Amino acid sequence: MPTQLFPDEDDSLSADPDRDLIDVLRLNLVPGLGPRTYQLLLEHFGSPRAILNASVSKLQGVQNVGPKLAMSIVTNGTEVAAREELAKARAAKVSLFIRETPAYPAALGRIPDPPTVVYCRGTLVEADGLAIGVVGSRHCTAYGRQQTHRLAQSLARMGITVVSGLARGIDAEAHKGALEGGGRTIAVCATGMNTIYPPEHADLAAAVANQGCLLTESPMDQTPKSGLFPQRNRIISGLSLGVVLIEAGRSSGALHTARHAMEQNRDVFAMPGRVDSDASLGCLDLIRDGATLIRNVDDVLSALGPLVAPVKRTPRETVHQPAELVLSDQERAILNLVTTESVAVDDVIRGANIEASRVLSTLTVLEMKRLVRRLPGGFVVRY
Repeated sequence: MPTQLFPDEDDSLSADPDRDLIDVLRLNLVPGLGPRTYQLLLEHFGSPRAILNASVSKLQGVQNVGPKLAMSIVTNGTEVAAREELAKARAAKVSLFIRETPAYPAALGRIPDPPTVVYCRGTLVEADGLAIGVVGSRHCTAYGRQQTHRLAQSLARMGITVVSGLARGIDAEAHKGALEGGGRTIAVCATGMNTIYPPEHADLAAAVANQGCLLTESPMDQTPKSGLFPQRNRIISGLSLGVVLIEAGRSSGALHTARHAMEQNRDVFAMPGRVDSDASLGCLDLIRDGATLIRNVDDVLSALGPLVAPVKRTPRETVHQPAELVLSDQERAILNLVTTESVAVDDVIRGANIEASRVLSTLTVLEMKRLVRRLPGGFVVRY
């Protein structure tokens, strides 16, 4: 029998393996019910089913829920609509992840207003925990396209997943660069999976899904609406360790992503452009106000701090800090012999199977890069 997310519910419903998903979909289909209000409802009532069973008057007792939204929850959150939505997703080979389940992206679960449900075409893997958002203007210059492509390609080759929004301009170049670099990329869409936007990016979207995934919180048939694009930007930053802005003017929507990143305690990076170019003024403002200036992939990785939780890239390699990705093969091999528990230097030498002098010199390099720390008594430990 499947595990219930909300075990206090009626046992007669637990035989349905899709029960929890259907309840969440019912609420996700309610017009005007955003993630923040959903969170307030969940905190008040305890579960999606309790929200659905609440009366209009009780729903209005929750902050941000007025008469119109309360009535919409009662009338629009129907079982039939939710099961039709689930059938559409399965027919399109789209996976659905709801909060508090193992498949839900862990990084998104840590932001203040995570999506109620995530639609995924393609695959999410543990290594996507090492992700960088790359965003910028739709109306970019040749310089912006060139630098975006170069950076995304380098990130992909380093094993970093590139996250962007599938939009024209910088976003498209970020996805293309990651694909050409042979790495993974995630496109966060504002529309539903049945409506690729912009339509000319249908082939690009298919390539992204084949070498990463498309993600959205919007229902399958959701068409483009202006308010959805700023809202999806919090997902781009939420999935990422940090966000790089390349060619964002002062009115660019990409600046919303930077603001979300700051609220989510993510790093914000900006690539400088010409000081007399309107296309770069937003980036230059960010740098002036404290964003980290970056020129290349090394600048990005060296500026990132330790991960919230280690990420296993391969069965033999676990990454604790993104800076580890720029190490040489020998440095990485020695580092992988050191754990977060103290290890004797003699044990590291024995495990390395190379000359002791090379091990000791490599440990010194790793110490200078603040990846390991020497302890009294001949021990070392990871930061």
